[in-house]
Amino acid sequence: MEVLHKIGRRKTAVARVYLKEGKGNITINKKDIKDYFDTATLQYKVNQPLVLTNNEETFDINVNVFGGGITGQAEAIRLAISRAMCEIDAEHRLVLKPEGLLTRDPRMVERKKFGQKKARKKFQFSKR
Repeated sequence: MEVLHKIGRRKTAVARVYLKEGKGNITINKKDIKDYFDTATLQYKVNQPLVLTNNEETFDINVNVFGGGITGQAEAIRLAISRAMCEIDAEHRLVLKPEGLLTRDPRMVERKKFGQKKARKKFQFSKR
């Protein structure tokens, strides 16, 4: 198997995932997953597609991710890995689709409007 390349996005985070056969090592921006994502929740999010398809120790994954915060980056990586799992075997789609792992989350930050404090918060109005 050659190297498989997939892209995942979430908010402003973009993750490029390179998958090849190996022992289950995950490297994110040249760091180990445990060094890059220190909380167990974020590590679980990244590993979720591998666990559901029983491929935890089948592939070595190299990830380049930039933009957004750490949660958005973790979810972008999860989407890219899910897409790669479907590319490897079409049967994986039946497992990943009901969990919502193949859907790109379209929610973005709403822009700040002119004449307001934030996107929806207004300046306080007072009569004197």
